[in-house]
Amino acid sequence: MLETSHCRNTPLRLNSIIAAFQGKRVLVIGDMVADEYLIGCPTRIAREAPVLILELNEERIIPGGACNVGVNACTLGAEVFLTGVVGDDLAGQRLRRAITELNMHQEGLFTDKKRPTSTKTRILAGSTQIVQQHVVRIDRVDTSEVAEPCKRQIIDYIEYMLPSIDAVVLADYENGVISPAIIEACIPAARAANKIIVVDSHGSLLRFQGVTALTPNQPEAELTLGTTITSEADLEEAGQRLLKESNARGVLITRGSEGMSLFEKDKAPLHLPIYRLPYASEIVDTNGAGDTVAATFTLALTVGASMAEGACLANTAAALVVRQLGCASTTPAELMSILL
Repeated sequence: MLETSHCRNTPLRLNSIIAAFQGKRVLVIGDMVADEYLIGCPTRIAREAPVLILELNEERIIPGGACNVGVNACTLGAEVFLTGVVGDDLAGQRLRRAITELNMHQEGLFTDKKRPTSTKTRILAGSTQIVQQHVVRIDRVDTSEVAEPCKRQIIDYIEYMLPSIDAVVLADYENGVISPAIIEACIPAARAANKIIVVDSHGSLLRFQGVTALTPNQPEAELTLGTTITSEADLEEAGQRLLKESNARGVLITRGSEGMSLFEKDKAPLHLPIYRLPYASEIVDTNGAGDTVAATFTLALTVGASMAEGACLANTAAALVVRQLGCASTTPAELMSILL
């Protein structure tokens, strides 16, 4: 049976874990994405087609994909080092500028002139008086494997950084960065150096053998195992299979409105319902919540928290970010304030 639990730790213990995040060094490897938002006010129907005309009044680029894992770790107090690729284009320039403004290291972010910066453009209709509605998303993504010399540069950067960092996150959005060569260059060396290794992957989870933890959502777990989770028994079987077949120490499966479930070797599974905020607030955007979970869980493990404590804090952080538009993050102060 699954143990169903809210966070049983005292706020004092959880707050001490959060405070220890400060200054931890995290290397994020993966697919860097420029999340572009075009927000306009609907004015009328076009004459030439039955579509809305939007007057553009806001345009922004937010670091997404693996960048957003880094943003979440950064805002929680960690020193973040990114490695991956961007294109030699305007989106890449704007993404780099946003990364610089957030004080994340991008020495390991290499420019591939042969591929575009992975960009996801979301068009929203609304204004200050109208609830913003997501109209359409346009993706510009090259999913082919990153080629030389960028692949070699990424591997060299990983090898250079591993001795000096506390944790590694492999954030795989299946945009071509996380190749077998990258996995082989990272995981065995990180394990040998006793680093925390967390994997947040949209693709097959079993490529990542012997890591500290996997943090898939339920559809990703189902895809890897070729199964459908429709009951508590299915969920428990899936968690145990992922543990065994990946040789991971832990598996944290996020389940949307069902909360999240933690599986560890030789321990009873732990099920956490959605964290209920102490104040009424609507869910605005779930985009990027998985990145928040991966970053928070990683930092908790890095400072010596148990996986159950890390899952509790990740669950709480996710409850905060889904109340904000776009890929969002939270701060130690915000996280501590709702644990009182």
